[in-house]
Amino acid sequence: MTRKTITLLGVLVTIAGALVAVAGSAQARPQGSELTGAGSSFVAPLVAAWTSKVDSALGLKVTYGPIGSGGGINAITNRTVDFGASDAPLTPDQFAACKGCVQIPWALSATAIAYNGDALPNHVHLTGQVIAGIFQGRIKHWNDPAIKKLNKGKGLPDLNITVIHRSDNSGTTYNLTDYLTHVSSSWKSGPGKGAAVNWPAGIGARGSSGVAAALKSTQGGLTYVDVAYTLANHLKFAAIQNKAGTYALPGLTGIKSAAATINRVAPDNGGISIVNPAKTQKLAYPICTFTYVIIPKQTSKAAELKRFVNWALTKGQASGPRLLFQPIPKVVLKASLKTTALIHG
Repeated sequence: MTRKTITLLGVLVTIAGALVAVAGSAQARPQGSELTGAGSSFVAPLVAAWTSKVDSALGLKVTYGPIGSGGGINAITNRTVDFGASDAPLTPDQFAACKGCVQIPWALSATAIAYNGDALPNHVHLTGQVIAGIFQGRIKHWNDPAIKKLNKGKGLPDLNITVIHRSDNSGTTYNLTDYLTHVSSSWKSGPGKGAAVNWPAGIGARGSSGVAAALKSTQGGLTYVDVAYTLANHLKFAAIQNKAGTYALPGLTGIKSAAATINRVAPDNGGISIVNPAKTQKLAYPICTFTYVIIPKQTSKAAELKRFVNWALTKGQASGPRLLFQPIPKVVLKASLKTTALIHG
């Protein structure tokens, strides 16, 4: 046998061994180690960052569909997925319909007021009252006196404002309208707060990616979208006045400052609202939100779900800052881990 033949045989044995190892690894993945989820498009960039890490760290394959918070709530209620995700906390009726579900705050970020206009400066100053006026259709031009008053020395063109809002049930809509009900009595008594409202003005688009795409093609357009999509799409966004009078941006500092106002979490892990936070937090961005994972308390995937959610709440938080998700504060983490422990088979 020649040296060349021996070498070739050695290579073939090595390849065969590698194939056996791969096959053995595939067979080693236990049954039930795949999880499916759906819901919030807001949290989708963070879940996408988690999936490959969870696969290598825990041997879990996670598949997630960003169909919107409303779709996620319906999917977990109908048990067509293993977990749902929503930026809007469950209502009492939704809790009842979900029949034994728990909701767990697992991520924290902000909703940006994004806009498009070549002649518009970045970080236009806006207040809650002005934002409400725009979404109500009362403020229709970028050079409206109410906007000019907040932006002295900045050039504002005579450009129509086109409002772009979510057309699907959306936790981001809930976050914005929760904020507007806190800062505008006319909004509170009019469209009000919810994952879907009767919009007084504007055009609709589905999902975070949908409103971002619509905005990019609309000169003068204005929308609300999670800040990760704002940055990914290179959109301009507003600086919004908080209770302290500061024009704050939806960055990690502004989000962390808003979350610093949380002292406790309700025992039932009900929704946590941190919009329009106290003026003691001078840098707080006023439109921040938690996003929740929703899981049946009793499920055949209990062990896998607990491993995934506990990892997301702890090691997974390190993936957040580059996507402008601030790690959840300790008081919320403690409550979330306690709720996760309730899930059983």
